[in-house]
Amino acid sequence: MTHGEQQGPEIVVGLVATPPDHPARVVARLTAELARGLAARVNADVRWTVREGWGEVAPRRDGGVEALLEDLARRRVDDQWDVAICLTDLPLDAERVPLVAQTSARRQVAVVSLPALGLHQLRAVRAAVPDLVSRLLTDASDQRVPPAARAPTEMARRIPAVHRVVGEADAGERRYVASGLIGRARLLAGMVRANRPGRALLGLSKLLVGAFGTAAFALTTDTVWQMGDVLGVLRLSVIMLLGLTALVAWLIVAHDLWEKPDRQTPTELARLFNLGTILTLTLATAVSYVVLFVGTALVGLLLIDRSVLEQTLQQPVDFTDYLTLAWITSSLATVGGAIGSGLENEETVRAAAYGYHPQPDGWGDVKDGHPDSGR
Repeated sequence: MTHGEQQGPEIVVGLVATPPDHPARVVARLTAELARGLAARVNADVRWTVREGWGEVAPRRDGGVEALLEDLARRRVDDQWDVAICLTDLPLDAERVPLVAQTSARRQVAVVSLPALGLHQLRAVRAAVPDLVSRLLTDASDQRVPPAARAPTEMARRIPAVHRVVGEADAGERRYVASGLIGRARLLAGMVRANRPGRALLGLSKLLVGAFGTAAFALTTDTVWQMGDVLGVLRLSVIMLLGLTALVAWLIVAHDLWEKPDRQTPTELARLFNLGTILTLTLATAVSYVVLFVGTALVGLLLIDRSVLEQTLQQPVDFTDYLTLAWITSSLATVGGAIGSGLENEETVRAAAYGYHPQPDGWGDVKDGHPDSGR
């Protein structure tokens, strides 16, 4: 993509998404506007050309950021890009804190970890990538652009995820790192964002069908009505939490979503993957529970006459009694939902695992706007 019809020297910037899942969507959005941003913020007298491409479906984990930088450097040379930026959903770390980005002037490449940016990832990369490109060209003494106007430390003031910059004096090998506690909380939120909990929710449609079937049966049982009346808020809350926990555990075990450390996956990375998977499934099942609760409450109001419920409970009832009935019924129905989840498409459910990346449709790399074979 070329910015306008500008004349002058051309600088080619490569954007690589690895894996081609969530990062590819961010790259596609960024590619459409990056040339204008580079012209406005780096140098308007340069013809900026932005190429986008896909990286590996399952990027290398064992070497961390260095493995990504080396792979990206080879890609930059092969494709004859001036600089290359990799956007990845791999959680990276440096000095035991989340790594937001790392630049290498020697290799003319940079890597950005999307999860470390938190929830507003597109907004953050819009602000960070032009600065990273400018910094790489400045550190390489590229005469086609003026020296970077902003110091590297300014990213820490403009991008909330960046806490400090490490290695400023090291010939362009810089790491932009997050803070400890807040940075890890932002990283986990970003992992859930990258894992697309909405996809997990839609993928568990049969779970909801099974749960609704169980709830419909339970609503016709007066024993359940009496249980809801006798149990207090605390016990109902415990039953709900146990049901949701059991459902998440069942999904993980039944569909083999647990990431095990091995030679390619360090223990800390496997722990982060598993935490991301648990949080994604917890959010998806919690939303499913809310949908089930609302649906059960509406069905209860329509089907169970107030006089019948009063006769069974032997006391006056109001709207809160119907909500209590929906509460106990929905909690019990999550067991039926777990059974229904066993009928889900394996590929759909496994997509909820953070470390799993299905091969996308139309798999193939993109070079100069033309699809090529995957790398």
